[in-house]
Order: sequence, then structure tokens, then C-alpha cells
Amino acid sequence: MQRSNSTETQEARLYAEERRQAMADLVSQRGRLSVNEIADAYDVTTETVRRDLSVLERAGIIRRVHGGAVPARALTVLETAVGDRDLAQAEQKDRIATAALDLLPGPGGTVLLDAGTTTSRLATLLPGDLRLTVVTNAVPIATRLAGISTVELHLLPGRVRRTTQAAVGEDTVAAISLLRTDVVFLGANGVDADHGLTTPDHSEAAAKRAMVRAGRRVVVLADSSKIGQDHTVRFADLGEIDTLVTDDGVSDVDVKALRDRGVEVVVA
Repeated sequence: MQRSNSTETQEARLYAEERRQAMADLVSQRGRLSVNEIADAYDVTTETVRRDLSVLERAGIIRRVHGGAVPARALTVLETAVGDRDLAQAEQKDRIATAALDLLPGPGGTVLLDAGTTTSRLATLLPGDLRLTVVTNAVPIATRLAGISTVELHLLPGRVRRTTQAAVGEDTVAAISLLRTDVVFLGANGVDADHGLTTPDHSEAAAKRAMVRAGRRVVVLADSSKIGQDHTVRFADLGEIDTLVTDDGVSDVDVKALRDRGVEVVVA
């Protein structure tokens, strides 16, 4: 006796639900899985995996990242204090800051420097014979540049966050909205080919979002540990940035994915 179409449809739906639950359990156990790994594990096509991951993401169970998925709980919501972050990936950040010097505007140009440990290194390396106007929301950067005669320094207003020592809030965003600078150098906690640029804090994201709009050229300085990472608040799509400067720890796969989305990638 043949089964009815409704029975077959019900069984197919049940199998899909069971498969998705199994996928979610596997991602939870492993921490991160690629689409190809999941397809091999369940003997389904990569297209089926992507559809299943979309369903699981809408349910808040996993989060899709470039080429795969991570558990939803893996999204970073806590920030490390600026002093601790300055020690992490220090050598790589030095190389990134040095490479970023080639992206500075010419004499008399204007630069907007975002708060961050790598942008702070760039501030330290600014050539002493290059006259620049520098605008920043970072207290540490302002402290470093205040005594340099060739730098016309502007410190943005706002509430200073203890964690990042960055000015944020409505006053900060309003002041940035009046600017048009030659180059913006941004920091980011996460850079993902699919989800763009992210950071854990809403007020930091608002300031960064305004900075993206303020620059004729937008340059992101992010060490390779940030590539492929997602945080809770997106502040820019990849189409809104011109250049990413990172270190040689970045994978070829990630570099290709970023370049395919129109981003110039400089590997220091």
C-alpha cells in the first residue's frame, strides 16, 4: 500500500527538524563548524546546510559566520580593558600601524582616529615632519599627540567610557556628523565577510558609524584575531570601507572573501 503524500511530507518535515537539532548540537559541541563539515556529517548538500543554518539563526540557536556557524552564545558581549588589549597581539599591531603610515594623507591633510590599541600605535608613529589635523575621540591618543607641534589636535566631546577610554554618546556623534576628513582610521572588535564590522557596545558602535560617514577614505586597522569574529552590534557593512590593514596571521580564505566584497586588504 502506498503512503499518502501528506504522510511523506510529514516525515520529511520531521527529518528536517531532527537534522537541524543535530546540527545545532554539533555546533554547540565543536564551537565552530564550516558548511562543508556539516554537509559531510549529515550527507546533505551545502545548499541544504545553508537553509538549515538560516532557520537555526532565526531561532536564535546559532549565528552564521563566514563559511559556517558558531553557537549564539559564542558572540562576545564582554570587552577587555584597554590596558589588557594593548598587550594582546602587540607585535602584529605594531606592523599594522607601520603599514598604515602609507595611507596617511599628504601635508595639511585631516585624519580622524578612532579609539583603539592599534590606532593608538599609529598615533605614536605619525611623522614629526608631516603637518596634519587630527581629530579623535580617544583620550590616550589625544594625550600622545597634544605636545606635537606639527599636529593640530581636536578632541571630540562626550562621555568617556572607562573600558576603552573613548568619548561616546550624542554629543560625540553630533560633533562627528559635522566633519569631513581625508582619512578615517577605525578599530573593530570583529570583521566578518558576511556580517561586516562589529563591536560589543551600542554607544561605541554609534560613534564608529558616524566616523564611517565622515571619511573620504575609510581604513580599518584590525589584527588577524579579529577576522571572522562577530560581536553584538554591527556598525558598518564591508561596502562602506575602503581598506583593511591586518597581519599575516589572516587566512587566505578570509582575504579572498574580503577582497571579493570589494575591500582592499593590506597584509602587514
